[in-house]
Amino acid sequence: MADEKGKRKVIDLTDERPVYIVGGGPGGLAVAASLRERGVRAVVLEKSDAVGASWRRHYDRLHLHTTRRLSGLPGLAMPRSFGRWVSRDDMVRYLEKYAEFHELEIVTGVEVSRIEPAGSDWLLHATGGRRLTGRAVVIATGYNHTQALPDWEGQETYTGELLHAGDYRAPGPFAGKDVLVVGVGNTGAEIAVDLVAGGATRVRLAIRTPPHIVRRSTLGWPTQRTGVLVRRLPAFLVDPAARVLSRLSIPDLSAHGLPRPGKGLLKRAREGAIPVQDMGLIQAVRKGSIEPVAAVASFDGDKVLLADGSTISPDVVIAATGYRRSLEDLVGHLKVLDSRGRPLTRGGRTPKHAPGLYFTGFTNPISGMLREMAIDARKIAKSLS
Repeated sequence: MADEKGKRKVIDLTDERPVYIVGGGPGGLAVAASLRERGVRAVVLEKSDAVGASWRRHYDRLHLHTTRRLSGLPGLAMPRSFGRWVSRDDMVRYLEKYAEFHELEIVTGVEVSRIEPAGSDWLLHATGGRRLTGRAVVIATGYNHTQALPDWEGQETYTGELLHAGDYRAPGPFAGKDVLVVGVGNTGAEIAVDLVAGGATRVRLAIRTPPHIVRRSTLGWPTQRTGVLVRRLPAFLVDPAARVLSRLSIPDLSAHGLPRPGKGLLKRAREGAIPVQDMGLIQAVRKGSIEPVAAVASFDGDKVLLADGSTISPDVVIAATGYRRSLEDLVGHLKVLDSRGRPLTRGGRTPKHAPGLYFTGFTNPISGMLREMAIDARKIAKSLS
């Protein structure tokens, strides 16, 4: 394996049973590299035909919301040529280079369907009847695993086009159309801005709960660094300060249908609602090119009924309604998930009744998901070496 200056390093891997890592995204690759650095054999099992599968499926205009310097994985910094805000395509290139640089052992085309204990080992049931035994398992199947589409009443009668944001790539197919984007997280907000730039005749944004909107950076200081600093502070200290900063830096959009949120920024972030980074949303709402509307209540033929009782008839509905972790079939029987299907442990900690089972990449903190994956990877490697 080479170090960051290109020098070769010889690592003698242990001959004992490998650690299996389920998922070839950034979280899984980071753990594999960290284990290899400590001389522990790790085998990455990826169900698609290449690493970084979920990144390859993201929409074209996507850039990281976290800085290049705080988004690199252990043992290989992102190139300066990627710029401060790394594009989707550069992220894919980085993951490919990362796997090559660290000489990771990756098996593609293998999907793990169930994991269960086997004495002191773990047994993985995989594609083609494979039964794989390892001394530990790391689940890194990703935060954005399975599209979550609400079960709206009457949606089967809708005569327009309905798709999940995970199937959106570029605005071209929607030029000249009336589009409703449902959900005002970062994905929904960026897709709405993209549609305006791409020539959609009308773009509306259905909002259930007004989001916190933040600048990506202020005077060169990225919002992510603030997230790192305040993440572990109590909300009663952070939220009042965030409220003051918001009023100074973000215009009041209430008159345009997008009021300020009632609940504090950090409190909502800890509930899973990450602030929306402004990538053109504020200007578009102020100009009227993006129209905030009430949440979707139901469908009826070509009509969409909104929560405030109004009715609209868009040509297309794009549901930016998030994803499910979908871990129930894989490990649900082990009682390692909470009531919402999220792992009870993460990083270097394992459930007391399931030692050797690790999770990474199932949180979306304001300090940055990639940064936390890198931290988790080092903790998992330390625990297993």
